[in-house]
Amino acid sequence: MEKRIVKNIAINFVGSVVPVFISLATVPAYLHSMGVERYGVLNLVWALIGYFSVLELGTSIATENQIARVRDANDGSVERIFWSACALNFVSGVIGGAIIYFAAYVYVTHGEKIDPQFQHEVIASLPWIAAAVPLANVTWVFAGAITAVERFTSFNTSQTIGTLLFQLLPLGAIWCFSPSLAVVIPAAVCARVIAGVLLGIATFRALHIRRVSKPDWPTVVSLFRYGRWQLLFSGAGMIAQTLDRMLVGTLLGARAVAYYATPQNLVTRLNILPGAMLRTLFPRLSASTREDADELARGALALLNGVFTPCVIVAMFALEPFMHVWLGAHMATMSAPFGRVLIVGVWLAGQSSILGILIQAQSHPAQAARVSWVQLPFFAAGLWFGIHRFGVMGAAVVVVIKALCDYAAFLYFAELHLRSIAGNMVTHIAFLGAALFLASELSTLPAMVVAAWVLVAANLAWSLYESAMLRELVRRVWGRLGLRMG
Repeated sequence: MEKRIVKNIAINFVGSVVPVFISLATVPAYLHSMGVERYGVLNLVWALIGYFSVLELGTSIATENQIARVRDANDGSVERIFWSACALNFVSGVIGGAIIYFAAYVYVTHGEKIDPQFQHEVIASLPWIAAAVPLANVTWVFAGAITAVERFTSFNTSQTIGTLLFQLLPLGAIWCFSPSLAVVIPAAVCARVIAGVLLGIATFRALHIRRVSKPDWPTVVSLFRYGRWQLLFSGAGMIAQTLDRMLVGTLLGARAVAYYATPQNLVTRLNILPGAMLRTLFPRLSASTREDADELARGALALLNGVFTPCVIVAMFALEPFMHVWLGAHMATMSAPFGRVLIVGVWLAGQSSILGILIQAQSHPAQAARVSWVQLPFFAAGLWFGIHRFGVMGAAVVVVIKALCDYAAFLYFAELHLRSIAGNMVTHIAFLGAALFLASELSTLPAMVVAAWVLVAANLAWSLYESAMLRELVRRVWGRLGLRMG
């Protein structure tokens, strides 16, 4: 794998981690200054806006795919795609803004039990909430365009600055004026405007855009045709990500949801590394020939196995002790078994995501979308049966089975060397199975630490033995460290 790709993965990883810490660090300040109930209402508002992200129509990923394919052309293709995408997303955003204006009014006044004072504050902020939708839609086009030309440093810098503004500007407004939602929400939208302008400037520079152009109708149609499949793929993913919690709550009650969702929220943070790889690889896979894309995907899977599997093994052993410190002995004892099983699902999802973007980048997004929707009813039925017969653990196991089915289907449609990739995957699954068993059976911290390090060392040794690319990467890193120390 190219040195530049590895560097970009590291940049995207850091760029994903920093906003998480910024957001976590500001939560206590919001709770203290706004109060729990008002802060809860604010999160409901952002969640409602998030649901309307489907109105983006998959245009940003379509923009990234198409610009990546023509980024070296000098015939105006990049500008034509960019301005067509901006026009499409702006129009859909304006429509979405109008819908959310009325939907938010109904949601706040009738859909949730919210204090009348807070209802008035949200209603006063509705024009700002509506304006946030087209703003977000256009910003997503900026993000897709700048990552298409692999300017990840500029993208992550803008993202980090935007997160800082989004978290700190409302706090400043609270300090200067009041904790009213009618103050906080406009301040947050203004922060998004500033962040969008900064990202837009970086995008114009990266794409060398000097003028505003009219949208090209055939390009708009092409973007929509590609984006609709991405929209369907994302929609199925959104349903699948919440269906397990919903059925656990329906069949077992709210207490079971707490035991299940708490470790789930924690272990899904492991997705940061696969997410950084996806952001890095998609534009390169889009611009590559099929042969080069296949080779890059195989290298990415080897790198993910070599780096991600040891992290997952450590997480298996660290989950319960961490939860003991974080939430207490009772929650840790009740939740950790489900969390350890879900970690296997996170690992499998990371594998299948690499294969999924290979399919999407090579202009076959319909295959990924169809796999997701065909599996969805079977997933729902499996969850119902698993929860009904085996409780919360049944839900966790079914989630892992679904992730395994996604992996198998994507591997088939990706048309890679199935035997060698599947064989390597089975070996790593065996390491994860051993980690799952030992983490569940060992009761003392020293024994868990020793077992974790033995499995990590053995897994790293296996990965280096199997992958020449990993051996070369380790040699390069070791040589650079040796030069710096010398």
